[in-house]
Amino acid sequence: MRAAPATGEARDMLRAAAKWLALVESGHASEADHARLQDWRNSSAHHENAWQRALLLRQRFSGLPTDLAMAALDRPDMARRAAVKRALGVAALLPAAWLVGRQMPVDVWRADLHTATGEQQQLTLADGSSLLLNTDSAVNLNLLAGRLTLVRGEMALKVSASSPLTIEVPYGGIAVSHGEVCVRLNEQDCRVSVISGSAQLQVAQAATALVVNQGQQATLQRSGLGPVEAFDALLPGWREGVLMAEDQLLGNFLRELSRYRPGILRWDPALERLRVTGSFRLEDTDRVLSLLAASLPLEVQSRTRYWVTLVPRKKTA
Repeated sequence: MRAAPATGEARDMLRAAAKWLALVESGHASEADHARLQDWRNSSAHHENAWQRALLLRQRFSGLPTDLAMAALDRPDMARRAAVKRALGVAALLPAAWLVGRQMPVDVWRADLHTATGEQQQLTLADGSSLLLNTDSAVNLNLLAGRLTLVRGEMALKVSASSPLTIEVPYGGIAVSHGEVCVRLNEQDCRVSVISGSAQLQVAQAATALVVNQGQQATLQRSGLGPVEAFDALLPGWREGVLMAEDQLLGNFLRELSRYRPGILRWDPALERLRVTGSFRLEDTDRVLSLLAASLPLEVQSRTRYWVTLVPRKKTA
């Protein structure tokens, strides 16, 4: 999969997107400016992703560039140009800072390993263990202490060493020895699925640990440990670059698919409860959408490649 831009490059893209947004919102963008913006967006999926995030910030920051630009309109030409330039600079600075914080929080872009949307990274550790980092994820490594810290997203860890490794998350820790686990960090909890062997889950500052065995999963939460239950064998398909579904609600499937797709994916609420079954390659999410349109009563509407909406298919007479 395509590699993520370096940290400095990613921040430059976000600042560039914020400046383009400020120019467009100022009302002083010429046709040539719009053409250059379109060229910039088309030149890279990362550019388009930064632009779409900037659009989502329009309401949050729309007052600032509009007010400053309007105040400049009544001034003489030279003063107007200088005022507009200052307005663009101020308007770009604030969204850019917010964008950088949202797109790449400090703890993410400082992480030892991190992936962009749609990217995966695999690493063989010094002790022979295997780490696979899923889309939009970040992890810190402290192998001398036998620890990994999942900062964001999802990872799979296969441990074959004599000494266990511990995966730290905000809610506690997962100790793994001679086994394989998938760990997904959500907004309110952390889901641990044991593919082979076993893992010990311990809530932060708790004295007791919970053993989760092969074929089982449990969650770590701030309030404690969730129940142990059998996990869905289709969930870890991402390790092979596949998203699998068996009679799954389309809304849930699309929410999962959107984790691997740069830009914006929306759908009509009427499509939520359609059912989908299949095995879909994550390396080409455009093709996944085309396959859905071929098998379900829906249409794909693309404003750009990175702004896509799914709607019910129109009935023909």
